[in-house]
Amino acid sequence: MLRLGVAMLAIVLLAAAPMPAAEHSLPDPLKLKNGSRVDTTDKWWQLRRQEVADDSEAEIYGHASDNAPVLVWTVAGSTREMLGHVPAVTRRLLGHAAGLHGLVLDVRLTLTLPAKTKGPVPVILELDLPGQAGGAPSPWKTQVLAKGWGAAVLDVSSVQPDSAEGLAGGVIGLAAAGKPRGPYDWGVLRAWAWGASRAMDYFESDNLVASDRIGIAGHARFGKAALVAMAYDPRFVVAFISSSGAGGAALLRHGRVDTLVAKGQSQLFADEFRSYAGPKTAADLPVDAHELLALCAPRPVFVSDGANDDASGEFQAEVAAGPVYRLLGAKDLGTAKLPQVGTALTGGALAFRQHAGADTADSNWPVFIAFAQRILNAPRKH
Repeated sequence: MLRLGVAMLAIVLLAAAPMPAAEHSLPDPLKLKNGSRVDTTDKWWQLRRQEVADDSEAEIYGHASDNAPVLVWTVAGSTREMLGHVPAVTRRLLGHAAGLHGLVLDVRLTLTLPAKTKGPVPVILELDLPGQAGGAPSPWKTQVLAKGWGAAVLDVSSVQPDSAEGLAGGVIGLAAAGKPRGPYDWGVLRAWAWGASRAMDYFESDNLVASDRIGIAGHARFGKAALVAMAYDPRFVVAFISSSGAGGAALLRHGRVDTLVAKGQSQLFADEFRSYAGPKTAADLPVDAHELLALCAPRPVFVSDGANDDASGEFQAEVAAGPVYRLLGAKDLGTAKLPQVGTALTGGALAFRQHAGADTADSNWPVFIAFAQRILNAPRKH
């Protein structure tokens, strides 16, 4: 009771402190729809969390179909390689499913493990489009392998094409069995998050993978999807969300939904989300990015972005998610003041860093790995 009282006092003090204008109208993550306060962990887990999850799906990301297939995983091949000074083996995995009307889904996943590993190791799963760098080795993989961990990459294009026309195919098209998408049905981000969960299913079957120590990462729109996966699949224990912007870790109320969906991104979301581009606005949303982050609580999330992007909107969302983390006994960012460029806040379960220069995840990977190691190197559960 004492710990809970201290947490609630901190919430009151934070609410009384000056905040950016965008935060004054945010939905309260610790208030039920009936207006009562969420002041115990039981109320969060049994009541409020489900309200937030349901609203986030219905209004923004869409509901994953109950007809989504079960994937059957097979090893399509393997390659021995050197990543830095670490001998490694990369397995090419294929998750297969067949549906009506001749639709077939073949999800591509690679898993790179240290060649000499004899026991289960932690793995970082990245959502990406493999091969975009012209075959150049991924620096993050080398860093991860140097820690003795594994590195996996889910080819999100094999789960769901990133286009409005592509909604007739991929897992969305296969699950719909030829029927058009409804207003509350899933968009591409929710489909990619579904693919991440199916990769997790595979990890649970592999005795070389510590499936209780799987992190997830993504950059830009793949960062949006990684955050959705973290929010809806509790098996992921830590996340690196890079430059995800609006629709990801940045407050939607910090920008404009019409601008977001006009950039060729409407397929990423449920059709219903477009209604907030007019006549409704982001201010009418019953949820926002801080509550997507709250769905991850108390698991650690590291958010990063370039100083010229929406780092401020992402930082504000993390600040506003802090009360939920504190209620659940985890440490938040520790400040409501945006740090200087290059300064990392990594002392709590919520972490943040904005970098200078190009829109990239590369400069933040070492910071994330240092942040994640206290989770991934922890003793295994039994």
